[in-house]
Amino acid sequence: MSRAGDWAQIRGLYDVLLDVWPSPIVALNRAIAIGFSDGPAAGLAELDRLAAEPAPAAYGSLPAARADLLARLGRPEEARIAYDESLLLTRNEAERRLLERKPLAVGD
Repeated sequence: MSRAGDWAQIRGLYDVLLDVWPSPIVALNRAIAIGFSDGPAAGLAELDRLAAEPAPAAYGSLPAARADLLARLGRPEEARIAYDESLLLTRNEAERRLLERKPLAVGD
């Protein structure tokens, strides 16, 4: 099975989990899986849909995932802005240290 196939299977599992246990975190992880299985543009569209809902929008992980997808799409300036947004929302110190290094890895 290819890597995309692995991610398609992971997405399928998140589809099932979302039906059984709908939560913002499960929806966010499903969107990330979509970004890997169907491509960054599809994942970004799903994340943007989630960002319109109050609960997922409050997680620092959402703009961090968005930043990763934007970087993969070759949109570094938008990715940096999303990383900065994730820093504002992240309370976990270990996550913060990781995110503080991310914008440096986003190429132009």
